[in-house]
Amino acid sequence: MGFNYAIIGTGRQGTASAYDFAKFGDADKILLIDSNEEALSNSLAKLKKLTSRSIFETIAIDINDTAGLIEKLTGVNAIVSGVPYYFNKSLTEVAIKIGANFVDFGGNTDVVKEQLGLDKDAKDANISVIPDCGMDPGLNISLIMYIFEIFDKPHSIKSYGAGLTQFPKPPWNFELTFHINGLTNEYFGKALFLRDNEVEEISCLSELETIQFPDSLGELEAAVTSGGLSTLPYTLKGKLKILENKTLRYPGHWQQFKAFSDLGLFNTEPIEVDGVMVSPRAFYHKLIEHQISADNTKDIGIIRIFADGKKSGRDSRYELELIDYFDQETGFTAMQRLTGWHASTMAILANKGKVKKGVIPVENAIPGREIKVEMEKRGIKIKEKFY
Repeated sequence: MGFNYAIIGTGRQGTASAYDFAKFGDADKILLIDSNEEALSNSLAKLKKLTSRSIFETIAIDINDTAGLIEKLTGVNAIVSGVPYYFNKSLTEVAIKIGANFVDFGGNTDVVKEQLGLDKDAKDANISVIPDCGMDPGLNISLIMYIFEIFDKPHSIKSYGAGLTQFPKPPWNFELTFHINGLTNEYFGKALFLRDNEVEEISCLSELETIQFPDSLGELEAAVTSGGLSTLPYTLKGKLKILENKTLRYPGHWQQFKAFSDLGLFNTEPIEVDGVMVSPRAFYHKLIEHQISADNTKDIGIIRIFADGKKSGRDSRYELELIDYFDQETGFTAMQRLTGWHASTMAILANKGKVKKGVIPVENAIPGREIKVEMEKRGIKIKEKFY
């Protein structure tokens, strides 16, 4: 007897999660749920072609129709939320009502804190809720925990991540591989780091540095973005002196987008323009999204982590490198693979009883070593070395 799954939001990452359920999740049925009929049709066609299985069912419904969602989702064992982060608390409440495990792509630590407040309700419902799965936050956190676990006494861990096009085109040299809301959400506000064992707020788009990569990638620029560590700084406070996470882009990107931010275009509070109330961020999205979107993005997903500390009685330095590329065989981008498959892996393991009940921060859900093994099982190559 297998499991029943549901994907709410059948865009790129949600479709990748559904594929992973079909391949690795002992799936009997997979519900594809979206308000967009075209998205449902495209997702279904791709999944049928890739899997040759008749376990997919499409449901067109408005995400705000809570009663309808509860009716359609009853009997599902696990749900992946592939919709914008601001829906995740209400969807967690839906999962609690129907008794289904729940994971999401997260990206906003304040929303995660609200979900953590539902811990007792999730325990009473005998389910596992794991917010902030995906690539960054998500897989990067699992790999940080893997590294944290292999040191006798870790001192510093610095993580860098990126989703980049393989073929940058000016003037932006950047293509979206996820929802536009996620981009401006990451670029706005404060990030949480550990500095001298204490949680510290660091302004987004600050602390620019360059990181050298091999081959055609060359030199990339890294800057602070929000949400990439989720609740991890609080979990590791007092256990690690330094914890940082930055996002990598091609040179020049941060200068461009910091100008947009400084102009106020990332603000969400409406302002009056010729008698009309307009959200600067919504206006910005309207202008920029079509310029940085592409139908057939061939991308690169990067996670690189540097760490140092004590191992076997001596000072040691460690480096982990994950570089994944658009997959020609499946047509999945690296961002789909790294984001969608981390979330689906968490849901699969929750169904198998390997995750504690309640609302569990991603860093405490599954040991990092086990997630590393699961990713390698899916063809994700991870290099590591000690100095």
